[in-house]
Formats: sequence, structure tokens, C-alpha cells
Amino acid sequence: MPHFYLKATCRAEALLTLRSGLNEGAPQRVTVNDLLVKAAAVAMVRVPEMNVVWTGDAVRRFDGVDIAVAIATDRGLVVPVVRSAATRSLSDLSATVKDLAERAAANTLKQSELEGGVLAVSNLGMFGIEEFSAIINPPQVGILAVGAVTPRAVEGADGDLELARCITVTLSVDHRPVDGALAARWLREFVHLVENPLQILA
Repeated sequence: MPHFYLKATCRAEALLTLRSGLNEGAPQRVTVNDLLVKAAAVAMVRVPEMNVVWTGDAVRRFDGVDIAVAIATDRGLVVPVVRSAATRSLSDLSATVKDLAERAAANTLKQSELEGGVLAVSNLGMFGIEEFSAIINPPQVGILAVGAVTPRAVEGADGDLELARCITVTLSVDHRPVDGALAARWLREFVHLVENPLQILA
């Protein structure tokens, strides 16, 4: 598979503030990863040319957005798929990811739950990893590698440097159905959604 990588840094303050507000008194806690999975799905809706896979004979485009989530278990990595991730409510998506993770740990996932998806999200931030490149799981078009939330010096609105909490993401892409400019548009949209997270709840 010919592939390429794109990296971007997202300011995470608004995302973390939103998560704290959503979790205040809520029975189902939303994780940062849940919000990122939702942002990836909404970015697919906004850049539909990215919602594709390479079949060997042609490029197949999808109407719905299915996002895979990498989950580490005692038996290794599994990548179950969250169906219709863009149209699910955040609470439903969060509950679905939690259920998939629990059943992955118990080795009770169905084979059908491990198939399909256009993009995977792999998050190693909980291990303190700041950035990494992940391997694409064919026939998915790509995988988004998510690093830890870390403090970074960034340029503020007045041009001065300020300290911000940021996340670095690296997008690995299959070059056959998607070129660099298209992937860059998708990643720009993803960063915009992470930095303006109320838009993923609409």
C-alpha cells in the first residue's frame, strides 16, 4: 500500500472544558478519545471525498461513517468498528466504545464488529506518548494516531507566545484513493472541530 503521513497540532483547552462540563454529574463519563472519534466522524461528513476505501478495482465511497477504534487487550490489539459514528449522539457513541472495549477485553467481540470502517483512531496518549505513526489496517483509507495532551508554547491572538494544552495527531493515509491535498483538507477540518468542539454536538 503506498501511503503518506500528515501531522497537525490541536489546541485542546476547549475540548477538555467541554468534556468536564459533560461529565459533571453525568452517569456515563465521556473520554477525550470519545470526543476525538466523534470529531473524526463529523470531519468525514464535512469532507465526504475522504469517506472512501480502495477495493483493488475501484474507489468505494460510503454514505454512512464507520470509525474503528484501536483497543489494547491482554491478547493484543483489536480494532472494532463504531457504525454510523457521525449520526450517533456523543453519549451513545461513548457507551458503544465502552461496550466494545469491555467485550474486547473479554474476547467476546463478533467477527462482524471487527470488519469494515473507513478510518481507525489509535490513541496512546494515556501512556504519555506525545506523537507516533500508526499502521493502516486495509482496506481502511487511514488511521489517526493521537498523542498525549501536553503543554506547548503557541502564538496567542496578540502575537505573543503563550502556554497551551495541545494534542499532536498523525494521519497515515492510503495514497491510492486519497491524495495529499484531500487528506490535508480533512485533517484541517478535524483540527477545527477539536478546537471548536461544540460543533461536533450539533
